[in-house]
Amino acid sequence: MAVTTRLLLALLLSAFLLSATNAVRDYQGQQGRQEGQRGTRLTEAQQCRLTRLTASQPTNRIESEGGVTELWDENEEQFQCAGVAPMRNVIRRNSLSLPNFHPMPRLVYIERGQGLIGITYPGCAETFQSQSQTFQAGREPREERGQGRRSDQHQKVHRIRQGDVVALPAGAAHWCYNDGEEELVAVSINDLNHRSNQLDQNLRAFYLAGGVPESGRQQTQAGQRLQSRQRFQNIFRAFDTELMAEAFNIPAEIVRRMQEEQSERGLIVNVREGMRMIRPDEEEGEFEEEQGRPRRGQQWWEEATGNGLEENICTMKIRTNLEHRTQADIFSRQAGKINHVNRHKLPILKYMDMSASRGTLYPNALLTPHWSVNSHCVVYVQRGEAHVQVVDHSGQQVMNDRVNQGEMFVVPQYFASTVRAGQNGLEFVVWRTSSEPMNSQLAGYTSVIRAMPVEVLTNAYQISPNEAQRLKMNRGGESFLLSPQRRSI
Repeated sequence: MAVTTRLLLALLLSAFLLSATNAVRDYQGQQGRQEGQRGTRLTEAQQCRLTRLTASQPTNRIESEGGVTELWDENEEQFQCAGVAPMRNVIRRNSLSLPNFHPMPRLVYIERGQGLIGITYPGCAETFQSQSQTFQAGREPREERGQGRRSDQHQKVHRIRQGDVVALPAGAAHWCYNDGEEELVAVSINDLNHRSNQLDQNLRAFYLAGGVPESGRQQTQAGQRLQSRQRFQNIFRAFDTELMAEAFNIPAEIVRRMQEEQSERGLIVNVREGMRMIRPDEEEGEFEEEQGRPRRGQQWWEEATGNGLEENICTMKIRTNLEHRTQADIFSRQAGKINHVNRHKLPILKYMDMSASRGTLYPNALLTPHWSVNSHCVVYVQRGEAHVQVVDHSGQQVMNDRVNQGEMFVVPQYFASTVRAGQNGLEFVVWRTSSEPMNSQLAGYTSVIRAMPVEVLTNAYQISPNEAQRLKMNRGGESFLLSPQRRSI
C-alpha cells in the first residue's frame, strides 16, 4: 500500500512538473515573439542612416474656420529616425479645436496665448458638476434656476497658458478652447514609436466632429492633401444612423447632424457664442500649483497615505510651466538658463516616456558639446537664431547650419552636438523620447574629459601634461551652459 501511494505521488509530481515546464516554454515563446515583433517595428522605424540634417519648416498647412493646423513631413529622414511627427496649431480667439483622439502620446508646448483644455479618460468619473442633478432615460436635464442655462457635468477642465507643457496620453479624447485675447499657438510632438501605437508610423487622429476641407484651402502637395483627408475625418460619418440613434438613445435627426458633412469648417471652428463651462477657482488653484505648493488638502492626503497610490490617471496633473524664472534647473548669469520637465516633475510622463526642456541662451553663449544617452532630441527654435553643429559616429558633420525662428531639427541619440547663440540670443524648446533623459558632456565641470586622468589625455591627443590640465580645467565651474569666450562664428 505504501509503495502504491509513493508511486502515485511520483506520477502526480511528474505530471505537475511537465505541465509547469510546458507553460514556461509557451510563455517564453510568446514573449520572444512579442519582443521580436516589437523589435522589428522599431528597427524599421528607426533607420538613422543620416548623412545630412537640416532645419525644416511645416510642409502641410490646413486652413480651418477658426485657425490653422501646420504639419511637418514625418517622412523626412530625421523625423523617421526619431520616430516622431511634429505639428503646430494656431487657434484664433473664441475658437474651438474639435474633440479628437490619437493612437500615440502627444507632448504639447504652449508657445503663445492661453485657453482651456479638456481631456476625457475612459472610465473616469464626471467630477465637475454645475449642480446635483438626476437624469432619466428620454428626458432632458433641467435648467439651472435663475441662470437660463442647462445643468451639466463633465470631466476636469484645465487652464493652459504660455510656457506650459501639456501631456496628452494616447487614446484620450481632448479638445481646446481659446478664451484669451490673442491667438493660442501650440507646438506638439507625437511619438509614433511609442508602444501604445500598434498601427503604423503615420500620424493620424480620430476626430469626433469636423474634418479636413476638400477645397483648396490647404497649401500642400496634392498627395499630401489626399493623405490628410484620409487621416483627419469625423468617425461618426461612417456609422449607420439608426444604429447610432439606438446606441445613444436619441432621435435619428440628432445623429444626422453629427454625421453631416462639415469638413468645410475644418478642424478648428468658431464658437458662435462664448462657451461657459464648470471650472474651479482658477486664481487660487492654478497659482498654488504653478508655485509648486500643494493645494489645500493635497498635502494632508499625501502625508496620510504615502503608499504610492495617491494619483491615478483620472487625477494626474497634465501640465507644468517652463517659463518660471525662479525655477530654472540650470542657470548661469553669463550664459542663460534651462528648465526641464521629466517623469519626476510631471509623473504622467512616465507612461508616455517623453520629456521636454525650454532653454534661453544669451548672445554668443554655448551649449556644451554633448550627446544624449537614452533619447532622440527634437529642437524647436522659438526666438532668435543659432549656429548648430552635429557630428555622427564616423566623425562627419551631418549638420553645420544656422537655424532661425520657427524651424525644427532632430539630434539623434548618441550624435554629438553643440549650439552657439547668435547676436540676439536664442530661445528654444527640446522634446526627448525618454521620460528620464540623460546627457553626457564633452566640456565643462561635469564632462567626460574632466573625469579622465591627465595621462590618458596626454597619450590620446599627444599633448603635454600642462595642456591636458588646461583641457580639463579651463572652463572652471561652468557645466552645460558656457559663457562666450570668443566672438561668434
